[in-house]
Amino acid sequence: MSAPNRENETTVNLIRLFVTAVQNVHATGNATEHSYRSAFESLFYRLGVTALNEPKRVECGAPDFLISRDGIVIGHLEAKDLHIDIRDMKNGNKSQQERYRAALSNLIYTNALNWDFYRDGNLVASVAIAEIHKGIIPRPDQYDKLENLLRDFSAQRPQTITSPRDLAERMAGKAKLIKDVLCKALADIDEQETELTAQYQAFKENLIHDITPEDFADIYAETIAYGMFAARLHDTSLNSFSRQEALELLPKSNPFLRALFTYVAGHDLDVRITWIIDDLAHVFQACDVAKLMENFGKLTGQNDPFLHFYETFLAAYNPSKRKARGVWYTPEPVVNFIVRAVDEVLKNEFGLEDGLADTSKVTVDWDTGQTDNKGKAVTIKKDVHRVQILDPATGTGTFLAETIKQIAPRIHGVAPSMWSSYIEQDLIPRLHGLELLMASYAMCHMKLDMILTELGYKPTDNPPRLSVYLSNSLEEGESPNQALPFAQWISREAKGANEIKRDMPIMCVIGNPPYSKSSANNGDWIMREMSEYKKGLDERKINLNDDYMKFIRLAELLIERNEGGIVAMITNNSFLDGVTQRGMRRHLRETFDKISIVNLHGDVRTGDSTSGQDENVFDIMQGVSIAIMRTNQTIDRGKLATVHYHEIRGKRDDKYQTLLQLDCSDRSFLAIHCSMPDHRFLTNYESIGNHRSIGNHRLQTKHNHHKDRYLAGFSTSDFFCEFSSGIQTKQDALCISHHKSELAQRLKDFRDLNENTLRKRYGIEGDSRDWKMKLAVADVRSGTGQIVPFLYKPFDVRNIYYSGRTKGFVAYPRRAIMQHVVGKDNICLIVNRQNVHYNFSHAGISDVACCHGTFYLGNRGQDYCCPLYLYAGEQDLDQTRRVNFDQTLYKRLQHLAVQPGATPPDEVAVFDYIYGVLHCPAYRKTYAEFLRIDFPRIPWPTNADEFWDVSTKGAELRRLHLMERQAIGPTPFPFMGGG
Repeated sequence: MSAPNRENETTVNLIRLFVTAVQNVHATGNATEHSYRSAFESLFYRLGVTALNEPKRVECGAPDFLISRDGIVIGHLEAKDLHIDIRDMKNGNKSQQERYRAALSNLIYTNALNWDFYRDGNLVASVAIAEIHKGIIPRPDQYDKLENLLRDFSAQRPQTITSPRDLAERMAGKAKLIKDVLCKALADIDEQETELTAQYQAFKENLIHDITPEDFADIYAETIAYGMFAARLHDTSLNSFSRQEALELLPKSNPFLRALFTYVAGHDLDVRITWIIDDLAHVFQACDVAKLMENFGKLTGQNDPFLHFYETFLAAYNPSKRKARGVWYTPEPVVNFIVRAVDEVLKNEFGLEDGLADTSKVTVDWDTGQTDNKGKAVTIKKDVHRVQILDPATGTGTFLAETIKQIAPRIHGVAPSMWSSYIEQDLIPRLHGLELLMASYAMCHMKLDMILTELGYKPTDNPPRLSVYLSNSLEEGESPNQALPFAQWISREAKGANEIKRDMPIMCVIGNPPYSKSSANNGDWIMREMSEYKKGLDERKINLNDDYMKFIRLAELLIERNEGGIVAMITNNSFLDGVTQRGMRRHLRETFDKISIVNLHGDVRTGDSTSGQDENVFDIMQGVSIAIMRTNQTIDRGKLATVHYHEIRGKRDDKYQTLLQLDCSDRSFLAIHCSMPDHRFLTNYESIGNHRSIGNHRLQTKHNHHKDRYLAGFSTSDFFCEFSSGIQTKQDALCISHHKSELAQRLKDFRDLNENTLRKRYGIEGDSRDWKMKLAVADVRSGTGQIVPFLYKPFDVRNIYYSGRTKGFVAYPRRAIMQHVVGKDNICLIVNRQNVHYNFSHAGISDVACCHGTFYLGNRGQDYCCPLYLYAGEQDLDQTRRVNFDQTLYKRLQHLAVQPGATPPDEVAVFDYIYGVLHCPAYRKTYAEFLRIDFPRIPWPTNADEFWDVSTKGAELRRLHLMERQAIGPTPFPFMGGG
């Protein structure tokens, strides 16, 4: 069949032929969305472009048509069935459209009758060429408009990208589509064994054992997007760019990434993702990446364009991922100080004159991966460098790059001709990094390659690979094994990572590990090792699950295996004085000889930070500190490590300047006394803010006197037999209401409406680990709950639904304690275990159910509810309520309080005594330091008069804080006007 003469066809013919074809298909009565595909193909053929529809690709998440001219994709079209309203789509269609709009710059959405044109995600034009009303009714007056819009659509060319943010957002949009397509490809149960599925299985078996198909698709998408970005950064031929060209531009020092891109660039690339990767290449062709990145980051002081751009990309790709991963830029002054500190310690305390540049070697036992005829591992003697350096969470390689920069002047500056050979023989073999995130891993390789090149490195024909591997540092190193028959490049990567974990004598561990309290990185090996930090802790809940603590434990294990070395990291500073971290501090003091702490503070929940007097060096809420811990096997291990302390407060820039000038010598730090059993890594006079006061004998004596009396008292956690944290909803906006009627309506909705309607009405997009819509609905429909008063914040009583069912409508109703409060005559003391502020004020009272964050909620803890009475359950024979006091302590307090000829104080008077003490200004001031450590301790009264004086004041406060009418009395202020 000969091709039509496109130049002579009129607009009327073009659109009329299309509408007629649609009418004919619709008239059959058996039409589906796919039935109209040939009509679209013919329409675009007559326009002089090609509309390609590939079913396998479409089923996996690609738009229905790729519109191309001369083999170059110029746009995309998504065709819906005639009955679907393209301007009010629901559920999957809506989320699909959002992804396409973010990723595809030239896009048409149509149901054949209505057409919407999108440019860079924005709706730029719409037209309706027919309507459905007992058949398809054409609108010929709109044919010209559609024809003009289609010709404009077909004439589009990629626009030059001039903004780094614009590029990052376009990259992120493409990455989302790549992830979506890969997820569907891997989920296809009829999928034959392909290179892609083989790679997934190899990843799972060798690199990341708990990886899911979704996670694999996620990191693969990031790597492709950011790997191509890195390649374009080195591209000098700006008129062309493709996935094949990207392979040639990747450095030979990273065989792993080159092997991955061999698949991406090859002819065997899965057709379902080929189109979007080629589309991504066209995006990069539209910009000069090197020019875009030339001055990027200088205005913020973050001069690492790799990381800064990656964070911008990640914010657009998945905003929640950055927080979940603990991905934060480490400021250059922090990195500089940590690397300098390691260098100083190597020189001054380990006797290595060249510090980080040292080239001396040691002989170690090296596992060959073979076994003898008895099954025993065969090892050989191997000479390796002594100063082996590892960043176990290397990210984009900031710390490794700084190490290179500090070493370079000593070698290159003295003997330039030896610099390249030094790099290959004495630097690369001992500079190691492990990274779990594939995109960060790729960028680390690229950054180190660029830095070495800029510093004059001339690689040989066969350069060594950089010793940075894709691996989960918190998984145990496995024995070397033979490469798999497929995806051998993945098994080689795993082997290299395992050699670092098992055999390499790591002497220096540096970096900024992720902070993630709700970590999912809980493998059997690292959790077994973390049990060392838990020994001897008698706690209801032990908070040792944060990733940064696991990385400290890993570093400690590596140094122990090496029988000496240094750990230098910046981490969350909660371990300096956290209650459940006291076992961790003890263990660190047993392993190391000397520990130096630089407390950078910056917790926004303290008074100094919220007032702007103290800023964090990161853009996070949690305060941070630097720990430099070292041990030398020649020192007697019978003693606990000495602890030295330095703190820096103030504005962020001032902290940076101080770090750039600070050294690690003893003259910059104060030796502090870490008393057992807490082993706190803080000074006793932090709140004074004057380190010179520490040496004052009078202040020290006074401190010891206060401490002795404070510790002689009883802890509220010992005095109250039963207590727990308050109620935690995980959906405050839904579960808590000012008005009972409003909450009743929500509960009615949960009884009557379906889950999709509920999600839309209450803006709940997805479930969390602790709150799921299905369970919430089941809880409400069970009819076992009731609306009860709820103390949400001080003096702020609202309403909450209470059934007592965990992970129901309310995530954690704390039934064990609240069953004694809800609907009962009771009062509860509210106390916090730790106080991050310097002024203790977190103590209150409630006669109704209360929130876990009524007075305080943060990284150091939450509010605990201690009821006065415990009520018997329905099954108990004895229905008498019990006083919730430890009987031994209670009787002792009664004995001290009894006056001659009087009866001992009852439980309410004792409760009032405790409440009065907690609100006594002298008590709060005198024991401020100790009240920051653990549950408050209550001093025993020196005599009965003292007890009754405090108890009487406590009773008055109790009644006032419960807002009893008799205690408040008439208002002294007249009420004027009509309100």
